[in-house]
Amino acid sequence: MSVESANANLDYTFAALGDSTRRAIVTQLADGEAALSQLAEPFDMSLTAVSKHVRVLTKAGLVEVEKRGRTQFCRLRAAPMAEAADWLQGYQRFWSEQFSALARHLESTDGDDTA
Repeated sequence: MSVESANANLDYTFAALGDSTRRAIVTQLADGEAALSQLAEPFDMSLTAVSKHVRVLTKAGLVEVEKRGRTQFCRLRAAPMAEAADWLQGYQRFWSEQFSALARHLESTDGDDTA
């Protein structure tokens, strides 16, 4: 996978997860497959509006939709979230080092009365 392709995937993932309704849908799907109508139940919006959110999640590769008869079933695809987590993991070292430096600084100034 090229760097540009990986970046585009991350863009879609973060954009899709940037909406609270879509994050709630992902949370529901973490419990297992659900019909689109089941996903819509907790929201004060139309089935069409929820379907649009599911389409965004599908475009990001986070959700698969399978039509069985007249019902659309959705299931979570975690691979794009794993890619995002891997990307974020690279910055954990940065923040750990920053917090360690702050802790060392605070320890070195502990007891100093500069006032």
